[in-house]
Amino acid sequence: MEQIFNFISINTEIGLKVLFTIAFLLVLWLLRRVANAFIRESIRNRYNGQIWFWAGQGLNLLTAVLLILGLLEIWFDNPNRLATAIGLVTAGIAFALQKVIAAIAGYFVILRSNIFSVGDRITMGGVRGDVIALGFIHTKIMEMGQPVSIQDSSSPSWVKSRQFTGRIVTVTNDRIFEEPVYNYTQDFPYLWEEISIPISYSADRQVAEQILLDCAARHTENINQMSQESLRVMRDRYFLHAADLTPKVYYRITNNWLELTVRFVVREHGIRDLKDTVSRDLLKAFDAAGINIATTTYNIVGLPPLQIDNIKENFQH
Repeated sequence: MEQIFNFISINTEIGLKVLFTIAFLLVLWLLRRVANAFIRESIRNRYNGQIWFWAGQGLNLLTAVLLILGLLEIWFDNPNRLATAIGLVTAGIAFALQKVIAAIAGYFVILRSNIFSVGDRITMGGVRGDVIALGFIHTKIMEMGQPVSIQDSSSPSWVKSRQFTGRIVTVTNDRIFEEPVYNYTQDFPYLWEEISIPISYSADRQVAEQILLDCAARHTENINQMSQESLRVMRDRYFLHAADLTPKVYYRITNNWLELTVRFVVREHGIRDLKDTVSRDLLKAFDAAGINIATTTYNIVGLPPLQIDNIKENFQH
């Protein structure tokens, strides 16, 4: 009779805990919905993607902490059982969910170290693009195209420049522990770009160099002015040598031509449009100056003797 009573008591206790768990989950879900609506209403008139992102991350973390604490309070009210359960659960999780744990650890490292944030343009896990979402386990990236020379053969892109492909790629957060993360926008939202033009050695190289400098300066003047402040902040924050942001031309001597490369600063977005505009301007200026772009040519200086003595005899047979 006592065993039956104990069995009924245990089942009743478990049933109550199940009911408490369901009620707790419903209350937590409702509170999260209310908090989410409050945040959305608070920033509606001054919407900013960064504010919304960090508010969402804080709400997610708070919800996760309350969920864990609430479940522990409901199911493990006995300290001895709680310690045993935590030990078993920890051992099981550590063995079966190594990648998941590493991904969650990567999430906190990303937040704490400010490696990147939503909206940043990064390369992570071999994927280059803009971060559109960051979760506990993975990061979602709006993929960009890449030049053929640096494409991965396992996932080639049909877009051969830094423009969106339309694919959203999911990368687990643990990749930050395995390979570098390239951030194009966080501290210095500008990049150095180059355009190379080959000309013949007989062309007027001084005029060609001036054309390159004028075209680059004309289309990047405002960018150079704005990037000065960002560079000053970088120098104050990091050990960084002085860098010249004005356009500059470099020479490279080859066997076939003289290669002129103009180097200039661009924003992290709209690079293809700017390079297209500069390239069109360069071609017009080169045509006006009578400077031709060099191409590979071959001069035939001789041919080996041909044996044609028996052609007539072969035709007769």
